[in-house]
Amino acid sequence: MKTIRVATYNIHKGVQGLGPQRRLEIHNLADAVGQFNADIVCLQEVRKHHRGEEEYFTRWPDMPQADFLAPDGYEAVYRTNAYTRHGEHGNAMLTRWPVVTHQHEDISDHRFEQRGLLHVQVLVHGQPVHVVVVHLGLIRASRARQVAQLQRYIEREVPAAEPLLVAGDFNDWGSLVRNALYAANLRTFEASQQPTFPARLPLVQLDYVYGRGLVPLGVEVPRGRSWWRMSDHLPLIAEFALAH
Repeated sequence: MKTIRVATYNIHKGVQGLGPQRRLEIHNLADAVGQFNADIVCLQEVRKHHRGEEEYFTRWPDMPQADFLAPDGYEAVYRTNAYTRHGEHGNAMLTRWPVVTHQHEDISDHRFEQRGLLHVQVLVHGQPVHVVVVHLGLIRASRARQVAQLQRYIEREVPAAEPLLVAGDFNDWGSLVRNALYAANLRTFEASQQPTFPARLPLVQLDYVYGRGLVPLGVEVPRGRSWWRMSDHLPLIAEFALAH
């Protein structure tokens, strides 16, 4: 059976805490990502650069965070969602499988939240698999419009016969996103909730991996280390089998 292991993780730009108490966690995150042993790692809130943090932290990496986090042998794909006064950040995907194409679509719903989706096509065991990395908005009405845009994007850009994964931080603890994605024939793991937020005392699941044309095998939230120190989210790892 040919399987594909997928992780999704909102890394909070590699920094935790506020003001002078903030601490750099990007080095710990790089170690954590390597421990996932995932074929594909979907990341949100990834810095390309930030002049203020580069000056503040002496150990700030001298390369974009996506490249820094990629384990040996992985390819990193990054696209910017948000431009700020001192830098930019967005979604990234790390993959041990060959990248065929990638593209980005702006799904911002209002000027206070810059959001986007990253679409990457990879070859897994020689078979095309599409991966869409998303980070939806904080306002429910915005999420409804963004997930509708996501549906239209999938209909337009992803062939119906090719396997599809949609992963990321959906910022939704109700049924809005799930019902919309189910209507697009995308399925996630229903047997048990896997709370991912807030990391220190996880109460709700905001992070998901949905699949179409794939057989769900299992899902887990890693335990047993100080995950709460590295980000405000916990990572989530899902495993699927290729249907053919």
